[in-house]
Amino acid sequence: MSEPRTLPWDQAPMLLLQHLRTRGSDVGVIGITGPVGAGKSYLTKRLCELGGVHLATDDYLPDYDKVRYEDRDDPAQADTPLLIENLSTLRSAGVARVPNWSFQTHSRVGYREVAPAPVVIVEGIHALHEQIVPHLDVCVFVDAPASVRWQRWEYLEVTGQRGWGVEVARAFFKSVAEPTFEKLAPVYRSRAHFVVRNDAGVPRA
Repeated sequence: MSEPRTLPWDQAPMLLLQHLRTRGSDVGVIGITGPVGAGKSYLTKRLCELGGVHLATDDYLPDYDKVRYEDRDDPAQADTPLLIENLSTLRSAGVARVPNWSFQTHSRVGYREVAPAPVVIVEGIHALHEQIVPHLDVCVFVDAPASVRWQRWEYLEVTGQRGWGVEVARAFFKSVAEPTFEKLAPVYRSRAHFVVRNDAGVPRA
């Protein structure tokens, strides 16, 4: 694959959709990966506002109490076959039964229905995993400095949007989230058609 094209953060959603339209398929699938706190979810939100639907790889995580601490973000522990099944259903204009994974309990807490749409966004740290890439039309890598990314995660903990608290989250960020992603980051970047750099500001409580 050739070197990925770099997109400006503010124009990325529109440029990605324009590129997808050139492919001519009825349903286009965008995969968005990047390390924790890079801005994957925010980019996905902007794409969904323009008519997309969202499958988060977080929702296919294992129940954390059933796997070793250091393996919690390992893609081998994720329910990737179900993600691919859900994606296939949406591609064929069906309604997908998608799991809900809670950041408060760190476990699966039921399911929800996702209706088909012309654009499906698969978003998460392992969205460009080798099992998922064959099912994607466009691959995107979102990046940001580690210090900025941690501050974004810290904000989520301070404001109660995640269930651990700052110190527990900091330990997980340093000992599990970052090392797990760093092992695969070069491979994921090599699969990307586009890179989006997100140095935008950090939220404040």
